[in-house]
Amino acid sequence: MKYSNPANLAIITCPGGERFADEVILHLKKLYRRNNKQTAAELAKRYDWPTEKVIDRINFINDIVSQGPRIHSEKGKCPVPKLKTPTRFTCFPNGEVKAEIQESVRGKDVYIFQDVENRYPVPFFGCEGKKTLSINDHLMTLFVTIDAAQQAGAQRITLVIPNYPYARQHKAKGREGLTASRIGKMFESLGVCHIITLDIHSRDIMNSFTTMRLENLHASYQIIKELSKIDGILDDDFVVVSPDTGAVDRNKFFASTLKKPLALLYKERDYSKVCKNVSESNISQLRLLGNVRDKTVFMADDLLGTGGTLIKGMELLKKNGARRVICSISLPLFSGDAVSYFDRAYKEGLFYRIIGTNAVYQEEVLEREWYISVSISKLFAQVISRLHNGLSLSSLLDNREIITDLLDGAREPPQHELPFQQGA
Repeated sequence: MKYSNPANLAIITCPGGERFADEVILHLKKLYRRNNKQTAAELAKRYDWPTEKVIDRINFINDIVSQGPRIHSEKGKCPVPKLKTPTRFTCFPNGEVKAEIQESVRGKDVYIFQDVENRYPVPFFGCEGKKTLSINDHLMTLFVTIDAAQQAGAQRITLVIPNYPYARQHKAKGREGLTASRIGKMFESLGVCHIITLDIHSRDIMNSFTTMRLENLHASYQIIKELSKIDGILDDDFVVVSPDTGAVDRNKFFASTLKKPLALLYKERDYSKVCKNVSESNISQLRLLGNVRDKTVFMADDLLGTGGTLIKGMELLKKNGARRVICSISLPLFSGDAVSYFDRAYKEGLFYRIIGTNAVYQEEVLEREWYISVSISKLFAQVISRLHNGLSLSSLLDNREIITDLLDGAREPPQHELPFQQGA
């Protein structure tokens, strides 16, 4: 017999990753409720028992095998797991941070959430007001949290970091460090077993790990679902354009899935310069390979920083006769004054819409007419559910089938997840 028991799953949220974690936890709870209802209904039918009796029996078994605190519920109803483990973060006057896990996680499967690009003020214990953290501050907070979970006896530690830190430093030109690889090795040395991330900048990063696994998720289904809502967007006058050679594989996926032609923006950079904004870009040459005249252009990229590269690409596309330009960004950072530059570009008619995910916490850009936010919280919840139960991720990593169903006008197929399932 199978039973549902969430007692050995614990979620810890660093200050920067709390917003995203709360959304994922909401979806995990929905998965748990649905699975309990389905299991109870199937068993009630099989043994000809009242559903309430089956639920009571499941709760009874959970209470017996649970090593953690019991989840009390009304008789005949499935209790909703808490999942989130309270953790206190202290920031000392000299800048040091400390993580104190407030409940036992010994022997548990621990998932630690962090958004290293969250630039909004976050609270700390013992501090007046809130503190705005840099990526390095967020990273150090993540390190001390991992260590706290390890010292507390966690059985397995998985990091949920949609934006992998220092991902753009994945290759060295001259006397540079391979910092993306080094960060991963530091995680590995701390005892991290898995990392769940979104559209990692380079696959070379995951090749540098020895035992740690990296699950690289994609938001293509969510993006195409939102794209298909725009009237007449997928007509014959539609072309996919890769914003650079590094994004060819990503845009080739969209082109082949949408059955549209693929073009390319070829760019050369002057790496002696640092790209600060649109006017101070390090692009030395930019050319278009393909035809975009009188067409709707779609570009997909993994990350948007200052936005200088993307806006220059939009300018070239409009000069070559593109009718309207739509971009999708998996990790919309909008660093520096990027939002104001895109406001100006939108008024000048350089683009129509930008579709971004909620993987990076934003407030300002959500108010813009030109920005569309899509949620990937459910996708992360499904992955956590399957990892926790040792189930395959293949159907979530390769989503061509459900995208095809979507484009053919089919309804989104039910996702039969089995969250928190264990064998009795």
